[in-house]
Amino acid sequence: MAANNPGVPASIDKETAFTLAQSEMEYRVELFNRLVHTCFNKCVDRRYKENELNMGENSCIDRCTAKYWAVNNIVGQMISGGQQRPM
Repeated sequence: MAANNPGVPASIDKETAFTLAQSEMEYRVELFNRLVHTCFNKCVDRRYKENELNMGENSCIDRCTAKYWAVNNIVGQMISGGQQRPM
């Protein structure tokens, strides 16, 4: 198994690797859905005056997603033991 997949340790069988990959995918989908929900609610006007986002909404969403990913990375590092403090 490890010879075919260099990123997978030899002690993990195919079924366990699949389960881990599935859990990771579910986590990523949930993270993306939370990001979309949070930034959409924060940045997009509820009156829907136009069929496309305006400049302010685009800028807000760019900043919101950048901050969301940055915080997610910091929390992930802290949880995994590399407790780096943000500057």
